[in-house]
Amino acid sequence: MKYLMLVFGNEDVWNTLAPADLAALISEVDAFNDALVESGELVSAEGLVPQARSVRMAHGGPVVTDGPYLEAKEYVGSFFVVDVDVDQRALDIAQSYPGLRYGGSVEVWPFMRGGWIQR
Repeated sequence: MKYLMLVFGNEDVWNTLAPADLAALISEVDAFNDALVESGELVSAEGLVPQARSVRMAHGGPVVTDGPYLEAKEYVGSFFVVDVDVDQRALDIAQSYPGLRYGGSVEVWPFMRGGWIQR
């Protein structure tokens, strides 16, 4: 089963890391991703540029705004998709994400079984 892992972080925390600490964390995340590639569980991993936009219905039609406008100090900084046999494995992977020790979180979202579009 596939799971979307949304990695949340706090920009204020990331910006206070010493360059050597940030480089070490990036190296750890690379090793984390490499291990998931080797196990065959990593489907995709991408960082996100903090330029999200939101499309919502307003005034009778879709309106595009800068966003998201969540009242939160954390933002989605990256995501990865894994394909694992059991739910507990997805949770174990999320719990082992190296960036957790700097705050933030990893949300674990199971894909719909069967999905709408199969390619």
